[in-house]
Parts: sequence; C-alpha cells; structure tokens
Amino acid sequence: MAFFDLPKLPIGEAVEWFINWLVDNLSAILDAISSGLKASTDILVDGLLWLPPLVLIVLLGILLWLITNKKIAILSIISLLLIYDLNLWESLINTIILITIAVIIALVIGIPVGILMTRSRTTERIVRPILDFMQTMPPFVYLIPAVMLFGIGVVPGLFATIIFATPPPVRLTYLGITQVPEETKEMARAFGANDRQVLLKIELPLSLPSLMAGVNQCIMLGISMVVIASMIGAGGLGADVMRALSRVDLAKGFEGGLAIVILAMVLDSASRHIGEGHDTLLRRSIRYMKLRLKKQQRG
Repeated sequence: MAFFDLPKLPIGEAVEWFINWLVDNLSAILDAISSGLKASTDILVDGLLWLPPLVLIVLLGILLWLITNKKIAILSIISLLLIYDLNLWESLINTIILITIAVIIALVIGIPVGILMTRSRTTERIVRPILDFMQTMPPFVYLIPAVMLFGIGVVPGLFATIIFATPPPVRLTYLGITQVPEETKEMARAFGANDRQVLLKIELPLSLPSLMAGVNQCIMLGISMVVIASMIGAGGLGADVMRALSRVDLAKGFEGGLAIVILAMVLDSASRHIGEGHDTLLRRSIRYMKLRLKKQQRG
C-alpha cells in the first residue's frame, strides 16, 4: 500500500497562512471594521433597550399591521409579550440587532453580485462554485477565521452570519432577473428605455417576489446562526441556549429555543407577506403596460 501513498496537500495550512497574513498586514483595517460594527451594534441595542418594552412591542405591532395585516400583527404582539414574560427581552433585542445588521450587509453584497451575474457569463461561472462552497461548508467552520480576524464577541458572530446568509440573495436575485420575460423587456425598450432603466424599472421590480424570497431565506439562515455564533461570544438568545446546555437546564433551554422560534415565525411571516403584496401589484403593472403598448400600436 505504500506505493499508493500520496503526499498530503497543505490546503488547510495554506488557508491558515492566508488568514494569518490578513491579521498581520490588515490589522488596522480589521480593527476599524470591528470598532465600527461594535459601536453600531451597541448604539442600536442601547437605543431599543432605552424604550419601555411594552411601548416597543406596541410600535412593532403597528409596523407589522401596516406592512402585513391585523392577524399577523396581533399574533406577533402576543408572541413578543410572551418573550418579555420569560425575561428574555434583552437577549431578544441583541439577537434582532445582530440579525438586522447581518442581513442588511448580506443583501448589500448579495443583490449587486446577483445582478452582475446576469450581465456577465464569466462572473456567473466564477461565482456559482463559490456559492456552492459557501452553502455546503459546515457553519461551525466559519467561526474559526472569524475569531482569528476579529477575536471574541459580537463582531465575529456578525462576520460568520454574513458569510452564511449571503448565498440565497445572490442566487435568488440571479434567478428572479433571468426569469423576467423577454417580451416585457422588449416592451420597455419600445417605450425608449435604456439598459439601466430596464434594470431599475422592469427587471428588479418584476423579480421582486424572488428578491423577497432571498431576503426571507437570508433572515432564516441568520436566525439559524444565532446559537452557533453564541459559541464565540455573540450573545443574544443563542447565549441563553448555550448556558442552558452547559448546565443541562431543560427549562431555560426550552424557553430560549421557544423565543428563537417565535422570532423566526414573526420575521418569516412579515417578509413573506411583503413579497406576496408586491407580486400582486407587479402583475397589475404588467397588464397596464401591455394594454398601453397595444393602444400605442393601434394608434
């Protein structure tokens, strides 16, 4: 069997060398990023905790009523009151802020990359295997470079969550734009629209249901990283679950897990309802454009 022995490729060592190189040569930039994200997180958390919990719950209920419907708003208020009653309000706020920042950054990265994939075949060929790698890599692995780059705390948790949650917006943005009918694009060009106007006024609006599905999946993956990120000091509801696990405290563990499930259900209902509402509006807009084009052709 010695004949078939092959030298081990130093893939892991190469990755470790690269991360160490980043730490040695870009420490100032990494420290600035870490400080900025930590300050932003602290300001948002302190601001929400400054408000009385009951007032914030009512405000969130009103917001959900405006963007969804009365049923979802009432159920969300009851669910948030339950979390408050379980003495998990501060952990909930920390988790919401962590997920919000991570999702915003993931969308800011993911949506432009998805658009670029629709414009360049070369970019698509390069990005697609990278997305496959990011989605199949176990999420625990992301914690190692996050700790090496940013240490222990909220920022490495944000870093790992962003990496884990970015692929769905990229894929669903690409999918949504590529599924826009060519006749609709030609219709816009017939009205004199250029490529930029076609993107902003036709492709992105018509692909909005797919984009919202990407937002929904981004949020769900962000929530799934809550417990994992708490292993490196991210805090929030995940930290409560980890403490309960270390103490074999079933009651506290179940309450922390229930709070995470409630948060996931509220965010999932809100994001899905927004996407469905835009889908109906866009279908009406398409019918209007077709009628207008027919009138123009007859005239």
